[in-house]
Amino acid sequence: MNKREFLGTTALGLVCASSLAQAKPATAGGAPVLLTVSGAIGRGNRGPLDPALDQMMKKQGVKFDRAHAFDFASLTALPSVSIKPTLEYDAKQHSLRGPLLTDVLEATGAPLRGDSRVILRAIDGYAPAIGIADARKYRFILATHIDGRAIPLGGLGPLWAVFDADRFGDMAAKALNERFASCPWGLYHIEVQ
Repeated sequence: MNKREFLGTTALGLVCASSLAQAKPATAGGAPVLLTVSGAIGRGNRGPLDPALDQMMKKQGVKFDRAHAFDFASLTALPSVSIKPTLEYDAKQHSLRGPLLTDVLEATGAPLRGDSRVILRAIDGYAPAIGIADARKYRFILATHIDGRAIPLGGLGPLWAVFDADRFGDMAAKALNERFASCPWGLYHIEVQ
């Protein structure tokens, strides 16, 4: 694709997105959805996947009849937890803040049994699966903030499923670049199984 085609496609996409946002709010407050949780949930606040409008999910093989959508405000309204892990990207400790993954799942009415697991899907298609037992054990959070600032899209956000690997001997014993294999940044979808 040449530069002109890229710019034309990008402009068309922005116009379409703007039109869709005006036609149908993403959440009750009209804010854009950052996270969609589907699968074994109790409460949904949106209908089925729309193959025309949910293009990224469609291309990544996501399917659902109903889901629960969260915007930034609804995620940051949940109780927040702060962690300070050493990150693989610069080998420095950073302050991360956000709700516990299990609290987000409980807000959807998901039955969080010990044998349940979740698939954490990032915008780049990376989709590790973790058990609910591990989510509880390692106290996974959905980080919305890093070092006091909202995590930007294009960086590690706007959502990052992460835990404080420094606090757990089995994880701290691993090489720094191996500690966060189950921690997708750019998280946008969770499937509860």
